Amino acid sequence: MARHSSAYQRGAASPPWGRRPAAPRGPVDGAAPAGPAALDPTAPDPSALDPTALDPATLDPVTPSYPEVAATAPGRSDSWGYSGADGAAPAGRLGAVDPFGAPDPFGAPDSLGAPEQVGPGEVAPGSAVVIQGTGVSKRFVSYSNRATSLKERFVRRGGPAGDDFWALRDVDVTIGRGQTVGLAGANGSGKSTLLKVLAGILRPTSGEVSVQGRIASLLELGAGFNGELSGRDNVYLNASLLGLSKREIDRLFDSIVDFSELRHKIDDDVKHYSSGQYVRLGFAVAVHVDPDVLLVDEVLAVGDEAFQRKCLAKIAEFRAQGRTILFVTHSLDLIESMCDRILVLESGSLIYDGNPAVGTKLLRQKLGSLPAEGPVSWEYATVRPQSVAFSPDPGGLPLVQYDPGERLTVSVELDVTEGAPERIYLHTYIVGQSEVPIWMMETPPGGLAVGPGRHIVDFSVPHLPELLGAFAVKVHVSDATTGAPVTTRRFEELFGVSGPQADGLLKVDYEARLRG
Repeated sequence: MARHSSAYQRGAASPPWGRRPAAPRGPVDGAAPAGPAALDPTAPDPSALDPTALDPATLDPVTPSYPEVAATAPGRSDSWGYSGADGAAPAGRLGAVDPFGAPDPFGAPDSLGAPEQVGPGEVAPGSAVVIQGTGVSKRFVSYSNRATSLKERFVRRGGPAGDDFWALRDVDVTIGRGQTVGLAGANGSGKSTLLKVLAGILRPTSGEVSVQGRIASLLELGAGFNGELSGRDNVYLNASLLGLSKREIDRLFDSIVDFSELRHKIDDDVKHYSSGQYVRLGFAVAVHVDPDVLLVDEVLAVGDEAFQRKCLAKIAEFRAQGRTILFVTHSLDLIESMCDRILVLESGSLIYDGNPAVGTKLLRQKLGSLPAEGPVSWEYATVRPQSVAFSPDPGGLPLVQYDPGERLTVSVELDVTEGAPERIYLHTYIVGQSEVPIWMMETPPGGLAVGPGRHIVDFSVPHLPELLGAFAVKVHVSDATTGAPVTTRRFEELFGVSGPQADGLLKVDYEARLRG
């Protein structure tokens, strides 16, 4: 199926909504050709034109043209981009050059493969960048005392303007093809707003967004549905909004209805559907439009357990096919099991982008729901063990080699931030080969009272035992009041003890004699 790449930018002749004619999808099963020729039978075939002729940067700004159709890409792309900055430069021909400098991932037909394993927050080398957002911010204005009549408007003329509310602030995100990314955060953190900006429903106040490929989104309950129409009519309406032709919808209709399990109600008005039935029909349509990018908000939470399993199985199938999936959910266990990455938002800012196991623990700690068996990674904890040092006396010169009977002080430096427990416990383990604990030291009962800033805790051993080997330190931090774990860190620094024995960890007195 041939599709078009489109570039949308503030200041273009047509915005990405409203008066612009729907972007043609190209010939499907003998349908009419796509592009300007489909609108005007006398228009020349774009494929016969010099490719530079369609570059928006070379068009005369007063000459009528089709600025949305930037190029005809032979691959599978419905690409677009937009910028929140006034007067930004034209996006160029997305079908030929990626706006961020990478080769066009859809410049030639290819097959979707299984997602590559990449590091936290990264895109696999050679993998196509499907979604790119740079410095994305979104501002809303709230008017607490809006004029309700023309008289009030004149009387209050020159009054205070509305209050600015920033739903997103300087969010940078890059998502590669085949990645499954979960968006998480507390209520009001900006998750749904970010998803709508990436879907092109909202335009950012500042920053730039570029998306490659066809998008299917399920963002709000009942979005894209008309309550006065039947389920059958809404399938055609919603699928058309997502870019399918009537012939394609006719071919997929039975499959959509079977997936939704609503054949008995498909001819009823959707205003009589329950919330779960709304979601069933909406999700069924979204997954049947052959999307390159699937965006799903928390709407799946209203479905019953059986349908949720069915939806998750479909998402797993999309993952295996190398599709890109973004979904918002408050089920952190689901993110850990389904996602390659997690984006954690707080008050409109991106505070973590990376490993789901680490991100979910960070969020649980901030929400106060961290389970007792799951401390957050030390880099993101409110009490961070920063370093460890070894010396004979507290604050003395560092020394890493000791003899049995010598004095040893293990000094642990902590970085305490706002939100940390008022009193903390430290359990410091001296570990040997294969992480076997040799001995453990802990802070006094009741814990230590610490405030924000740097602190050093000294553990002093008056006389080292007769050990032989090199040893490391592992520190566990917990809340002294509740007992909840805060974090743990195993340091790489080592100290050695040179015991008198030739081999073995510990010198033990013994006798050996022959009997019998």
